[in-house]
Amino acid sequence: MSGLIALLDDVAGIAKVAAASVDDVAAQAAKASAKAAGAVIDDAAVTPKYVQGFEAKRELPIIGRIAWGSIKNKLLILLPIALLLSAFASWAIAPLLMLGGAYLCFEGAEKVWHTLFPHDHTWDHAEHVEGDPAHLEESKVAGAIKTDFILSAEIMTIILSGIPNSNFWMEAATLAVAAVGITVAVYGSVALIVKADDFGLYLANNARLGATQALGRGIVKAMPYVMKLLTIVGTAAMIWVGGSIIVHGLHELGWHLPYETIKHWAEAAAYAVPNYAGFVKWVVTAGLDGVLGLALGVLIIPLATWVIGPIWGSIFKGKA
Repeated sequence: MSGLIALLDDVAGIAKVAAASVDDVAAQAAKASAKAAGAVIDDAAVTPKYVQGFEAKRELPIIGRIAWGSIKNKLLILLPIALLLSAFASWAIAPLLMLGGAYLCFEGAEKVWHTLFPHDHTWDHAEHVEGDPAHLEESKVAGAIKTDFILSAEIMTIILSGIPNSNFWMEAATLAVAAVGITVAVYGSVALIVKADDFGLYLANNARLGATQALGRGIVKAMPYVMKLLTIVGTAAMIWVGGSIIVHGLHELGWHLPYETIKHWAEAAAYAVPNYAGFVKWVVTAGLDGVLGLALGVLIIPLATWVIGPIWGSIFKGKA
């Protein structure tokens, strides 16, 4: 009997330790995820454009497919890579992030270029696919998951850097919890955004009060402009985030001029407006990062179009 009581006491002790570990994982995941808030907002802003042009009944399935692809990006590819890099090749994290940042700069600059010169540049295959809706959907989903991979890589790296020094399994569990939580938050928000017009239509047709019906009609009329705004914000976000990654990467690799110059200008602007110093500093920093990101992206366009694109097409039999 005394042996059984001792065993139960040991089990209770193990359960307490396990519960404490779960609490630690959740707390660390929430704290580390907060540092990635900027990239998370960018991810949410980029995604809604991928469902434009499809029937309403296909919007949620498309978002679901992109979300599932994002989960696989984070858990099956990026989480193991992040842990291995952290343990054995931490020096490689900055260059890899810069490569992803350069891609984001190119992707954003390409969209700006195509807007300004719509007949002169058609590199983005997913944006210009013609044919049956199923083929178009496949291309859109593939493009969204490709872009998500870069944003997810940045998110996972930021989260990893925010986790306190701990053992391998604690880091793995924290990264996994944060990855799933962020993906649910991002694509849940996107689902609400893209279905807002259906909700507005429901209110307009079924609400009992005139004010509620008017609200529904207002939502329906506003959503095309909201979606257009999100497309613009998403493109700007890719350029800004890509530029920020490049600037910080160069700083970590020893070239401090871009980082220090932007920091100095941002602090000077913030000093001039002390009541809004934090906001002004953020705006100036983001704006200058975006300018550098756009310039880099424009420089990469001919390289991607005339060098990387043809090489890629020859390797993968003409796939853009």
